[in-house]
Amino acid sequence: MSDDSRIRIVIADDQELVRAGFTMVINSQPDMQVVGQASNGDEAIRLAERLMPDIMLMDVRMPGMDGITATEHITRMDNGGRPIRVIILTTFDLDEYVMAAIHAGASGFLLKDTEPETLLRSIRTVYQGNAIIAPTATKRLIEKMLEPNFHMTPAAPAPSADYTDPELETLTDREREVLVEIAHGLSNQEIADKLFISLPTVKTHVAHILQKINARDRVQAVVFAYENHLVQ
Repeated sequence: MSDDSRIRIVIADDQELVRAGFTMVINSQPDMQVVGQASNGDEAIRLAERLMPDIMLMDVRMPGMDGITATEHITRMDNGGRPIRVIILTTFDLDEYVMAAIHAGASGFLLKDTEPETLLRSIRTVYQGNAIIAPTATKRLIEKMLEPNFHMTPAAPAPSADYTDPELETLTDREREVLVEIAHGLSNQEIADKLFISLPTVKTHVAHILQKINARDRVQAVVFAYENHLVQ
């Protein structure tokens, strides 16, 4: 496989051993290549601007500029119509910051101690335009979002308990059903089986949902569902 066809990846983490470990795993694959490493958010942005990678693996907490701010800058970059997709790496000791990163445009998040096979599979999934979420983190994130005093960002006030986004009213009843199952973590095929509809129909509903609620991927759709009380 030529270098031009590989998935080009930049790793941003303030721990050199973490960067080295991920680099060794990623570079063992014929379809992937680590093209740069950064130790903080500022370096990550500079490398993203210079290298225009396909994927950024981004730590949340780093000295100087943190991963949240860097993610927001990077996901807004003009890369000729091909977005730089960010996967957040975290230990989930500060869940609200992870949620803020997702709102900043991250395509998903993984635990730092994730299995190598899961890391590689997740990179390929995000590269194809989908979103990923660490299964072991789902329960903790949902619990955090349902806390009365939960804040989506460190500086933002929590919405009132009965608040719903106006985009919710644009969804049909069937689209709401599909969104609920997305929030439960079901795949398109599982949704099709549960709702007794075809797989192409599910894909159409998912596309319409993402467009109507202005979500870039399924992770943001899950956040939307919980914020708007579709799932308790």
